Amino acid sequence: MRKASTPSIDQIIADAVAPVVARAAEAIARAVADQVDEQLAKQLKGRRAPRGKGRTKTAARARPRQELTKWVADRRARRVPTFVIELTGGLDTKKRIVAKFGEGAVFEKGKPLPKGKAA
Repeated sequence: MRKASTPSIDQIIADAVAPVVARAAEAIARAVADQVDEQLAKQLKGRRAPRGKGRTKTAARARPRQELTKWVADRRARRVPTFVIELTGGLDTKKRIVAKFGEGAVFEKGKPLPKGKAA
């Protein structure tokens, strides 16, 4: 058998298509990059305030920690301060304190316990 000295049809097609594919890929990449730029510009434009240190609006901040000197056992109370736990002799839940002293009992640091609720 004799080998063909001319290139095969597959090779001819590949050589003809390669530059077209390269140009098309370049055009597609450019179009995608343009769309990404537009989308980023829209998102950045939509931001109202910069994030980080230079904020124009003040964010809600937690209160600075300070020592509690007065605590009321009511529905809004969240945690029992340590001075109340010490005053009550180890009652560590709001539920137990309300059961013994009644709702609205006021505990103040350095003062005697409030009177217990009537049984």
